[in-house]
Amino acid sequence: MALEKIFGGREEIDEEDFLEIDHEATPNIDAIPIKIAHVNDYGDIDKVQRLLREGNIVFARIKTLKDKDISELKRAIERLRKTVTALNGDIAGVDEDYIIATPNFARVDRSGTETA
Repeated sequence: MALEKIFGGREEIDEEDFLEIDHEATPNIDAIPIKIAHVNDYGDIDKVQRLLREGNIVFARIKTLKDKDISELKRAIERLRKTVTALNGDIAGVDEDYIIATPNFARVDRSGTETA
């Protein structure tokens, strides 16, 4: 198969290579919801705002609106930025085609971003 060529064949796995973790020792943390959204036009920001107000982290694809009308994208991002500020959240661009917006309990860690 093609995948075997890429990843190599199966090799024997030695049980000593694994570390058993006590299930009781892991903290009991509720899952943090991350929602995926597509911003195809200005009106789609309403859905992103609603998701944020409900306490979700939102990862949104903005490429379609960016390609269609950059001024509408700027208006949409500014509207979303005001909502995020009101919620005491955070917003950041991820690459050129995505944004991530968080409510007040999460922050975007920008320490790993590259500067040119």
